[in-house]
Formats: sequence, C-alpha cells, structure tokens
Amino acid sequence: MHFIQAKSLLTRWNGMNLYRGCTHGCAYCDSRSECYRMDHAFEDVAVKANAPELFEDVLRRRRKPCMIGTGSMSDPYQPIERDLRLTRRCFELICDYGFGASVITKSDLVLRDIDLLAKINRRTKAVVQVTLTIVDDELSRVVEPGVCPSSRRFEVLCELRDRHIPTVVWLCPFLPWLTDTDENFLKLLDWCVEAQVRGIVCFGVGMTLREGSREHYYAFLDRRFPGLSSRYRSTYGNAYNVVSENNDRLMARFEKTCEQHGILRTPDECFAYTAAFPELQSRLF
Repeated sequence: MHFIQAKSLLTRWNGMNLYRGCTHGCAYCDSRSECYRMDHAFEDVAVKANAPELFEDVLRRRRKPCMIGTGSMSDPYQPIERDLRLTRRCFELICDYGFGASVITKSDLVLRDIDLLAKINRRTKAVVQVTLTIVDDELSRVVEPGVCPSSRRFEVLCELRDRHIPTVVWLCPFLPWLTDTDENFLKLLDWCVEAQVRGIVCFGVGMTLREGSREHYYAFLDRRFPGLSSRYRSTYGNAYNVVSENNDRLMARFEKTCEQHGILRTPDECFAYTAAFPELQSRLF
C-alpha cells in the first residue's frame, strides 16, 4: 500500500475509485489488464489520501444531486478500508449533501456501513451491487483467496434485503471447465431470487481475457489445475470473450427465471436503474 495525492476524483459518469489496485487476489481479475496502464504492482494498492477533500469540493459545487458510483475498477471495501475508512467518509458526504450512492463489492465489510447506506436510501437512493461467482466455498478460496466466498456474499444480500436496501448482482465471471456448471450457475441464480435482488448483470456464461489478465490467469491455472491452460489456448486462442459451451442452455434458464420473478436482466436495464436518481424523493427531503 502507498499513498498518493489525486488531482481529480469523479469521472464524467459520476464514478470514483478511492483505491487503485486490489488485494483480493481473484485469478480472473480484468483490472489487471495492461490497457488500464497500472504504473505499480497490482497488489501494492495506491490510496487516494485526499479523496474525501476532493469529493466534498465536487459535491459542494454541484447544483443538482445525482447518483455517485464506486467499485467499477477497484473494490472500495478491500481490507485496508477497515482502517482507512475512505469509503465510509465519502458515503457520509453523499448523505450530507443529498446525493445517492451505488457501490460494487465482493466484501462483507460493506455491512459495517449498512446503517449509513440505509440512511442514504431513506433520503435518496442507495444500491449495493454484489458479485456472485462460485457456490463451492473451497473452490472460491482457491480462485478468490483474499475475499469472502459467495456464500457469505449471499448472506450480505439477505441482510441488505431485510434493511430494504436495493441490490443488484453481478453474476460473473464463469470459468470454463471450472465454474460454468449447471449446479453452480443455477444455485447462484436461486440465491438471487431468495435475496430479492432488483437486477442481475450477466454478460453470458463465460469470462473475458486480454493482455495482462490472460497471462496471470493462465499462470494460476498452471499452478492449481495443470493442463487446463492448454485447453483454453487450443479452444479460445487469444479471444477476448471466452464463452462457455454451456452458455446457451444456462442463459435460457437465466432469462426464464428473471422473467418469472420480475428481475431486471439486461446490463442496460441494470445500469439505468443504478444510475437513476429519484428526483421527486430528493425534493421531498
């Protein structure tokens, strides 16, 4: 971990990343890709120490509140957040200035801030987006060693449901010949239904691999699943979109389940929902 002084914070789409890099250690992480031009070791997380000050200055200048998103590139609830509390401080500012919040995470540390998120949601809107990947906790600890398993993330979703905080699940990625099974996919889908999620972001049954992340993933396979990387290379070559042979069958079940339970099921629907600020509700408060 090292500290930096950021020059800006919010993107044009009102997103922010308080940390750059991650220690979750997920084998498939796309944020390792060279296209993101990380100028330091991925696990040596850069902390934007002045983020709260920059953020408050932006919010103070805004004439109209909106949804603020975080977590698209680096999890805002990785372990160092427990002590640094940058994410919590920014959520406090969101609450104070009457904005809305949308967060993407794999960590149960988000429950530390459940009271604050509930308060934001009563005043405007808060959406917690949680990634679900692997039902088998033992396999999860191999593939995602630095973060709580999906079974715990399911419990997080249920706690958020019980506090009336809306949730969206990122149902991805699915690793061919490892996690793209009917058993894994359908159980995760059952969890989404039970947790009463508002939407599910699923780009299909598969994963993405590009320069930087591909080499890291194949090295992981060579260590833990010898011979499997050769199967990837022969089947997919250097393709960016790696689609499971089970995609069509499982996505048909996905579509049917979402329709039956009124769950938003296209990325565009989910993104529109998380980005929509409740104008009328904001004026009432």
